[in-house]
Amino acid sequence: MKLKIPELQIGDLKARIPIIQGGMSVGISLSGLASAVANEGGIGVIGAAGIGMLEPDFAVNFHKANERALRKEIRKAREKTNGIIGVNIMVALTDFDALVSVAIEEGADLLFLGAGLPLKKPETLVSKTTGKVVKIVPIVSSAKAATIIFKYWATHYHYIPDAAVVEGPLAGGHLGFKKEQIANPDYTLEKILPEVISAIKPFEEQFNKKIPVIAAGGIYTGRDIYKFMQLGASGVQMATRFVATFECDASEEFKQAYLKCKKDDIIIIDSPVGMPARAIRNKFLDDVSKGLRKPINCPWKCLKPCDYRKSPYCIARALTNAKKGNLKEGFVFAGANAWRVNKIISVKELISDLLREYEEAALQKYNNLKE
Repeated sequence: MKLKIPELQIGDLKARIPIIQGGMSVGISLSGLASAVANEGGIGVIGAAGIGMLEPDFAVNFHKANERALRKEIRKAREKTNGIIGVNIMVALTDFDALVSVAIEEGADLLFLGAGLPLKKPETLVSKTTGKVVKIVPIVSSAKAATIIFKYWATHYHYIPDAAVVEGPLAGGHLGFKKEQIANPDYTLEKILPEVISAIKPFEEQFNKKIPVIAAGGIYTGRDIYKFMQLGASGVQMATRFVATFECDASEEFKQAYLKCKKDDIIIIDSPVGMPARAIRNKFLDDVSKGLRKPINCPWKCLKPCDYRKSPYCIARALTNAKKGNLKEGFVFAGANAWRVNKIISVKELISDLLREYEEAALQKYNNLKE
């Protein structure tokens, strides 16, 4: 029995460890965190939504600032690592197409596409910078969504995505579930992961192409990684654990919110984009729930489904403030296990801990089988 953690292969890309750092947008995972993860043998991911927040013309030229900042961050990541770098881009963004084009041009290794169904295949997947084909990885929350995406691509493009991330209801940020599904045992990651693997299998056979399925949402320890890989996952995606690292690009105040929160502080909110989301409760969110914040004028129209006329706050502005450390005018997204974070460590130490825990779980299973 193999005790060491296996590699993750997506097409011609091979990650030494099967851990993808989840893309956290509005400046939480930029080149600093992504390159640190890639240097340890995982896949580092830059979050593209609202990435231009630190550009001087962000307030007046939102979309161009985002494009410019994404280009810069991919290039900075490339300067810091020879490892694998991905970009997470929300399908619901009004500048989705432009950000996809920038990521492909700059030679991101993979595009992780969530918050909507990525049915539109880019005109080209070949990077002008590297000459390599960029891999497409949709993020789904059900076998139904995976089937729709893969069937559409197979029918219209005679091509299918290169992998899929299955995100369960314990994830942080926006969730692909209805509120009543989040605590329903029929929608746990343990339940939906095998369903997605089964749904994708016919497309693997049709195209003679291995499609790794990645488990995400609530994965916290190396033992969790072992469990989901035993259920058929080729790897895992983790975000919450990487916030509590020195290399994470968030402000110190953002990270401290993780260290200080208790289990009861992690709540489900109604996001202005029309989806439930998981965040850490604070005064800003309490004021929203009490109706103390009033509808605002939309400064950017960054998300297609956001109805600013009914929203009591601008989520892009609130998350930008949080990234910068101004939690009086913002709040922090977090996964269901964020309350378990008790210290800030390096990416190197975190991954070392996860690999040790994985091997301990594998060894325990091996010993149990021998008895």
